[in-house]
Amino acid sequence: MKELPSAYDPKKVEDKIYELWEKSGYFNPDNLPTGKSYTIVVPPPNVTGSLHMGHALNAAIQDILIRKKRMEGYKTLWLPGTDHAGIATQNVVEKELKKQGLNRHDLGREKFLEKVWEWKEKYGNIILNQFKKLGCSMDWSHTRFTMDENYQKAVNEAFLHYHKKGWLYKAERVINWCVRCQTSLSDLELEYKEGRGKLWYLRYPLTKDDKQKTKDYIIVATTRPETMLGDAAVAVNPKDKRYKNLVGQKVLLPIQNREIPIIADKEIDMEFGTGAVKVTPAHDLLDARIGETHKLPIYKVVGPLGKMTEAAGQLCAGLKINDCREKVIEELKRQNLIEKEENYTHNVAVCYRCGTVIEPLPSLQWFLKMEELAKSAIKAVKGGKVKFHPKNWEKIYFDWLENIRDWNVSRQIWWGHKIPLEGETDVLDTWFSSALWPFATLGWPSEASAKNGDLAKFYPTQVLSTARDIINLWVARMVFSGLEFTKKIPFSDVIIHGTILTKDGKRMSKSLGTGIDPMILIEKYGADATRFGLIWQAMGGQDIHWDENAVIAGKKFANKVWNMARFVLGRIGPSAEALAKADNINVKMPENKKFLEKLKTTKKSVSEQIDAYEFGPALHTLYDFVWHEFADKYIELAKKQTDNETKETLSAALLEILKMLHPFMPHLTEEIYQNLPNKEKEMLMIEKF
Repeated sequence: MKELPSAYDPKKVEDKIYELWEKSGYFNPDNLPTGKSYTIVVPPPNVTGSLHMGHALNAAIQDILIRKKRMEGYKTLWLPGTDHAGIATQNVVEKELKKQGLNRHDLGREKFLEKVWEWKEKYGNIILNQFKKLGCSMDWSHTRFTMDENYQKAVNEAFLHYHKKGWLYKAERVINWCVRCQTSLSDLELEYKEGRGKLWYLRYPLTKDDKQKTKDYIIVATTRPETMLGDAAVAVNPKDKRYKNLVGQKVLLPIQNREIPIIADKEIDMEFGTGAVKVTPAHDLLDARIGETHKLPIYKVVGPLGKMTEAAGQLCAGLKINDCREKVIEELKRQNLIEKEENYTHNVAVCYRCGTVIEPLPSLQWFLKMEELAKSAIKAVKGGKVKFHPKNWEKIYFDWLENIRDWNVSRQIWWGHKIPLEGETDVLDTWFSSALWPFATLGWPSEASAKNGDLAKFYPTQVLSTARDIINLWVARMVFSGLEFTKKIPFSDVIIHGTILTKDGKRMSKSLGTGIDPMILIEKYGADATRFGLIWQAMGGQDIHWDENAVIAGKKFANKVWNMARFVLGRIGPSAEALAKADNINVKMPENKKFLEKLKTTKKSVSEQIDAYEFGPALHTLYDFVWHEFADKYIELAKKQTDNETKETLSAALLEILKMLHPFMPHLTEEIYQNLPNKEKEMLMIEKF
């Protein structure tokens, strides 16, 4: 037995220990004793990504679960991998080409995709290597990528399955269009940024026979006057008494000089503006629904390149949207048709990848019918087969599924899963492929895998841990996909962890300089201290107002555990025949009995808290016991006693503490374990918890 150095140095320990784990092969369930399987699939980060604080928290949570179950004798599989991230990856490569004065069209589709694959091979595994630095015990032999050959077969199989059932159809619908990425996006792929603009109150003249006693116009409020060129109606709420006598009458649309009706629709917000709004079915998702209900004509005045079309009329045809807006306002002022304008702050929908303002416009796309799929996903959670932790996150899940619309699954980009039908050039929404992740990564649709391969051994998985913002993008879609293709739920428990915010409670932002790089924390304090700081603040799924002092506390705690281990090893000595086991030692001294009883109840509490996904409370329980009960009290008592019973109690306590602490701070505990005399197992990571 070597004497432990006087101070714990994570830089000298963590990489060495991780290498030891990898060489052991115990991350791979095939090298573990026969037992019940326990599987977690990592939420696949984008291949463009690097580790951020949310990734680090989520990975620490999953590693705690996997390490505990491994120590309990389960055949654990923690499956790693990355997502091809269609739009994000294409954008990155296009930016690289732009530096060379090129664009993807200069290369052509085939050459461009070669460039993307080159980029992926060079940069695509950065985040996986960062997971290793954090200490994640993933089975790297099972690493998957959503563009792997076998995964592509799974995606094609899923598409064709839906197509044969008649659930996939092609239709022209108003969708969210990014003029920068030149592709459609689903509602869930939009981000909303606060925009400061104007709210214009426009006068729409009533036709001659419809004039009111006091006014010959109706006033509508809009933030986008340029789209009035495509108006098909003016709408009011049927409960709005102000306009009761005008419903069914007509106005003359300014500039375009066409008559359009005044209609009543219950979706109109009476509190917005004047309560009367313009309806442009081609360029607003709500207006599209209203237009469909009232069978209104469609005037496409904005084109896919973000320029006004011929339908916009002579005033604006060919202009960019903002230039058209200026022209429209100028002309309305000239005609004295602007009642007033106000400063207005509202949320503006932008592309979640490039930040460009979204243009709703009609486009021919593939849609997946969602009614039956949504029903199955709702039933799985209401029936208790899939449980959310904390339970309150079910509401977001149900709200979306119970009001679901058909899913626009086609994208007009080049990088991704090409739609497997003749003549198609579009690719599938990235979330279509990632919805298959829990079972496509395990060999589906291979019959061999279903009979005696990975799918048979490790599916369904047990736990999914993820963030709230992809409950609908990903979690719900995995649930109905799993049920549709395997007839089984993909996982039984969904942990929704908190969001890590700045200390003053704001979203972290790289561009604003408020983001924190976990790799810097690891370099400064060590991986175990970083994990400690993350989990210490993770209380019941609540958002975390990040405090680096928790990481500093983790570093101090690591040193405390190290020094405690040095004391115990010095006391029991290298000649100890075997490490004492808490359950096997026979103690008579009251103080030893009392301490071992506290040890036993602490272990039970920590185990139960982890199993209940209360990771922060489990760490607090363990910390309080180790620091206050063991270090402050029992070790001080033991310093005065030299009997064998006390030595055995110290030995047993150290081993149990290392086992309890291992899922949280694995490098530190493994390093100490490797220096124990006559240890039972080759590694702490396979000791019995």
